[in-house]
Amino acid sequence: MSRPIRQWGRSHGAMWLLEPTLLLLLHFGEAHGYTLIEQLEDYGLGNLQSSIIYRTLREMEASGWVTSSWDPDGKQGPPRRVYRLSELGNDILKDYVEDLERAQSRIGGLIEAYRRHIREDHSDTSTSITRDP
Repeated sequence: MSRPIRQWGRSHGAMWLLEPTLLLLLHFGEAHGYTLIEQLEDYGLGNLQSSIIYRTLREMEASGWVTSSWDPDGKQGPPRRVYRLSELGNDILKDYVEDLERAQSRIGGLIEAYRRHIREDHSDTSTSITRDP
């Protein structure tokens, strides 16, 4: 039985990466929510619904990771919220990056173990793998 391959933007992995990616984008500078949504595409998170992104921004603001205020200029139509990274958010981003680095190392080890096993399996002609059709 095969399992379906998920689209990255709809997976739990994408949701796990949403917070650190938003924090990173705000580390680069303040931004409107719509701008953040557009920039998420550069990180493979372009398939997420905007309501999820705005809800995450509100939760991050409630946690003190970001701040927001209304754009006083309103040059681009109706007033929009501008989001900024807080000092706490910067600390949280550093923690996320450290966690991601550890995860990257573990994932690399898993991939290497798999590749090593495949190489060994193919080099040993006496071993055969039976697969269900």
